[in-house]
This record gives sequence, structure tokens and C-alpha cells, in this order.
Amino acid sequence: MGVAQIGDLGGERPGRWSRRGILTVLGAVPAAAVLAGCGSSGDDAKSASATGAGGSAPSATAGGSAQNAARKAAVAVSPADGTRKAPFSAPVEVTVTDGTLESVRVSGNDGSALDGSFNSARTRWTSAGNPYSGTRYTVTAKAKDTAAATVTSFTTKAPGATFVGYFTPEVGSTSGVGMPVSVTFSHAVKDRAAVQKAITVTAEPAVEVVGHWFDDTRLDFRPETYWAPGTKITLGLRLKDVEGADGVYGVQSKDVTFHIGREQISTVDLGSETMTVRRDGKVTATYPVTGGDSSHTTWAGIMVISERLRQTRMQSSTVGLGDEYDISDVPHAQRLTTSGTFIHGNYWAAEGVFGHQNASHGCIGLRDSKGAGDTSTAGYRFYESSMLGDVVIVKNSGERTVTASNGLNGWNLTWARWKSGSAL
Repeated sequence: MGVAQIGDLGGERPGRWSRRGILTVLGAVPAAAVLAGCGSSGDDAKSASATGAGGSAPSATAGGSAQNAARKAAVAVSPADGTRKAPFSAPVEVTVTDGTLESVRVSGNDGSALDGSFNSARTRWTSAGNPYSGTRYTVTAKAKDTAAATVTSFTTKAPGATFVGYFTPEVGSTSGVGMPVSVTFSHAVKDRAAVQKAITVTAEPAVEVVGHWFDDTRLDFRPETYWAPGTKITLGLRLKDVEGADGVYGVQSKDVTFHIGREQISTVDLGSETMTVRRDGKVTATYPVTGGDSSHTTWAGIMVISERLRQTRMQSSTVGLGDEYDISDVPHAQRLTTSGTFIHGNYWAAEGVFGHQNASHGCIGLRDSKGAGDTSTAGYRFYESSMLGDVVIVKNSGERTVTASNGLNGWNLTWARWKSGSAL
């Protein structure tokens, strides 16, 4: 019926078309219909569906729309791809325009990975921490509905000056209940809060542990009272890329553990020239001793054994006493202060001195033998019963309390004063 009408319009017989008739018909067709027949998209797709076979839109139209949208999604990474000296003081950021992010992975050539999070619209991903210095990173980011991920890489610059923290006690060691965790820095720290925040000390069983700065190179940690016997202590150092001073960065990122053994606390009473040793609260030994004379009084207060030497040389010149003594083989020496106070064996004094007279140059002496081999002597027995971190308390010495920073002797500060030395 439609064909006959077209033939009639052209004045030709049914079934035949004239060139003029065809042009006339085309000219009568609305422009939108002609464009729709060329496979348009958008609002004109409705017209296309009306002219398509079966009355529905071709499947290629929907696929083409998705592909066009995918091509518009553009992923950008900061630092930019190929950067060789990227800063390590800012987080990594991945953004997308005209799309949403499906996944982001940032991995370093040192085996590390940077965690991060998306914003609510998933158009931006930001790393939770900054990248490490001197590390090559690969970023793999994929936008939703894209066929392939965007892969970029960058290398962070190396720091200029660096510092490390030397710590006590030794890794894996077992110490007495008085042993603090002491960290000494190789460079003076200006930003104490940033450095202290990067160091954690935790205990099992749990107890509050607080750091105290003695100066700009030393930070000690301790609980309010002595550690409980059997405590496991973990020191966490996250100093890498922490700016301790202007342009000076830390390099360490590690965890180390120590242990606390039994409790041994020895009390030296220089009024009676005796030392009482208590192990886990019970008296295990009492020894006669000699302390500093009236001209060389012994420090009073709570001291911690920080070094143990079966035999060592002691010279008066090293502690500002000229040439008063030089003994090459002092037996069973255990350090109590940095300034030179030891509790040690003594074979050169008369036996009657011990328990009756304070006659030393400031150290605490126990009767011992030359060569440190006589197992029956007080010096030998006390040394064998001791370990690093054991507590030695000196009283009635005629001297003031030892400075807390002179050795590992922070227990002489009240808990309030100790906490006041924290930078956090």
C-alpha cells in the first residue's frame, strides 16, 4: 500500500520509481529521522529504536556508550610517573576525573607497601603514610569500567644527613627488674616530640611506660615502679624519615624485644658497712663491704648495674683523681654510674677493712682474690648472682643522691618528675 502511494506521487506506474520521486520523498522525511538512521546516540537513540528492526535499539549502541564513558576516565598519580627525586615528606595521591577508582596498589622495591584510603566519592586515594626515602615505588591504579590499569613509577630522593638511635639493653637479652630502655641518638634531636612519637615501648604484662629526655641525645623509658619479673618488653623504632633536626632524618624501622628475669635488689648500708641481697623479696646473702672515705664519698640513691667485667683496669686519672691508683686487674667489677662508681672485688685492702671501715675512693668493695678465681669470696659470689639491670641501693654514704642521668639511674626521679620529661 505504501509503495503504490509513492508510485502515485511520481506519476509512474506501480512498482517503478522515478529519480525525481525519490528525491521528493527524501525531502519530505524529517531531518531527525535521517540522522537517526545513521546510528546516532543520546536523545536521538529513541528515534533510532523506532526505525530499527523489531522496534528495539541495536545492542552496539549501549556498548558504544560505555566505551565512550570509559575513555573519559583519566587517572593521575602524584608523584608523577618517572620522577627520580620525589619528596618523601608527603603522601602518595591518586585521582581520577570522569570516573571512579576501583583499586590502588603502591609497592616499594624494598618489599614494603603503602596502605591508604579512598574519599567518599572514590575519586581520590591517599596513602596513610609517606613513602620511604631512597625507594622505588610502583603504583597500579584501576578506574571502574576500564579495561586496563594505569601503572606508573617514581623514586624518592635519599635524605642528606641521618641519625640513628643506639639502644640498651641488647636484643634478646634478659635483665634485672631495674633495667630501663635507654636510647642514645647519634645526632642532637631538635624535634623531640616527633622522635618520641616514632618510638614505642610496650610491656607484657601491660604497664604504662613513659619516655623521659635527659638531654637532646638521650631518651629513656621506664614504668612507675620496677618491671615485674618475667616481663617481655618490645621496643618499636619507626625513625626512618623522621626529621629529628633540620634536614637530619632517622634511618631505622625495626622492632626488638628484651626480657626481665628474676628480681634482685641489694641494699648497701655504708653506716654499718654491709650489703643485704634480696632475691624475689627473700634475703639470700649479707656481705661486709667498704665504701668511699670521707674525702671520696659514695653516691647515694638507687643505681642499676649497667656493665659487668670479670676483670678490668682502673685508673684514678680517668675519674679526675690524678695518679692516686692504677690497678690493672680489678676483679668482678660492675658499673653503677657513668662517672665511674663500681661495686667490685678488692684483693689489695686488709681483710679487716670490710664491714668495719669505709676506705675506698668512692666505689663499693667486697673481699676478693687476685685473678678472680676464688669461688669462696664475697666478690666472686655476688658477681655470679648478679645480672645487668639489677638494682643496688646505697644509703648512709654521706653523699647526695646520684643524678638520674649518671648511669641508668632514672629511678631516683619521682613518677611525676619522670613524666614531666616526656615530649608528648
